[in-house]
Amino acid sequence: MVENQFWPSDQGAPYSSTPQRRRYPRVIRQQAYRNKGSRKHFLLLGFLLILVTGMLIGLIINSGESSTATEIEAPPSDNFSVSSQSVELPFSDSSDEPVANVAETIAPAVVRIDTATGTGSGIIYDTNGSVVTNAHVVLGSDTVEVQLADGTRATGKVLGSDPAVDIAIVQIIEDLDFRKATFATLDTVRVGQLAVAIGSPFGLEQSVTAGIVSAVNRAVPTLNVETGSRTVLEMIQTDAPINPGNSGGALVDRQGRVVGMNTLIRTDGNVEGNLGVGFAIPTDTIFLVTERLANGLSLENGFLGISGQDPTLGRAGALVLDVVPDSPADQSGLREGDLIIAVDGSTILGMSELAARIRLTSPGTSISLAVLRNGAEISLIVVLGALGSFQ
Repeated sequence: MVENQFWPSDQGAPYSSTPQRRRYPRVIRQQAYRNKGSRKHFLLLGFLLILVTGMLIGLIINSGESSTATEIEAPPSDNFSVSSQSVELPFSDSSDEPVANVAETIAPAVVRIDTATGTGSGIIYDTNGSVVTNAHVVLGSDTVEVQLADGTRATGKVLGSDPAVDIAIVQIIEDLDFRKATFATLDTVRVGQLAVAIGSPFGLEQSVTAGIVSAVNRAVPTLNVETGSRTVLEMIQTDAPINPGNSGGALVDRQGRVVGMNTLIRTDGNVEGNLGVGFAIPTDTIFLVTERLANGLSLENGFLGISGQDPTLGRAGALVLDVVPDSPADQSGLREGDLIIAVDGSTILGMSELAARIRLTSPGTSISLAVLRNGAEISLIVVLGALGSFQ
C-alpha cells in the first residue's frame, strides 16, 4: 500500500517498476544462452537481487514516510502551543460581558411608567412594590400604569413627591412578586468607572445603554418641577446615552448596584436627544428624600443665609459676599470675605456645590463649616433655618 501511494504516480522515480521488469529478464536470458548449466544459479541470484532490492525500496519508503509524518506533526505542535496560551488566559464572567451581566442583574427591578401625558421609568426599591421615580414623570397624576420587566402591567398610586429635588414614590397596588434593586452610595462611585443606564427612552422599555461616570458632585442648576423656581442639585454626570423616557430609570455600576436615578440631559437647544452629557440623582439623595416622604417629614429646604461666588483666584471654595442679618450664617459668626471650603468634612469646590448641599439638609440640622479667614482655617457650627422663613 505504501508503494502504491507514493511511487506509481512519480514517473521520474529511480525505483519505477516498469524499467525493472525489462532490464532484469534481458540479463538473465543473455546468461542462459552462454551457460545453460548455470541458469538455476542466475535465477536464484536474480531472485535474491529482487528480494534485496524490494527490501531496500521498503526501507527507503518507510524512512520517507517517517520523515513526512514528522513534518506534518510539527505545525500542529506550534498551534497547540498558541492554543495552550489562549486557554490559560484568565476568564471571568463579570469582565467578559460586563454590560450584559449588569443588564441581567438590574432589569427585573426597573419598570416603565405611563401617565396621561407621557412615559418614564422607575426603580423598585423594596419587596412591597414601592417604586422611586422622578417627580416630573408623575407630575399631575394620582395613579399611573406600571409595566414590569416581564411585561406584567399593574396600577401604581403616587404616594408623594419632592418637586424641588425631583423625586417621587409610587406604590404598585397589585400583590405581585417584586424584585428590588440593590443600591450603592456615592462614596463608592469613581470618575471613569463603568456606568450602565436602563429605562424606557421614547417608550422603548428595558433599553440598555452604557458609558462611564464623567463626574461626581456636579452642581447642576435646575427648576422646581411644580413652581418653576430655580434650585441646584448635586448629581452624577455620565456619558451613557440618556433620552426622554429614561427619567426615573437606573444608573448602575459594574456590580449591578444602582448608584443614581437618571434625571436630566444637557442639550444645545437644537437637539432634544442625548449629547453625551446626562445627569443622575445620587442614591444618597434618593434615600434622604424617600425617607422623608415615607415618614411624613418636612420637605423644606435648609437655609444658611449668605450670597457668594466662586473665587477668581486661589483656593477653591464658596466665597461669602454678603450675610443676611439674623440668619443662621449671621448667628454662627460667618463674615463677608470668608471662604467656605468644607461642610461636615466634605470638600466644597464652589458656591453651587455649597447651595446644593445646604438645600438638601433639613432645617434645624447642625452642620460644621470649615472656613478660611485671613489665611487661617477656623471651624464654625451652624444650625440651619428653613428657607421658607426667610423668603
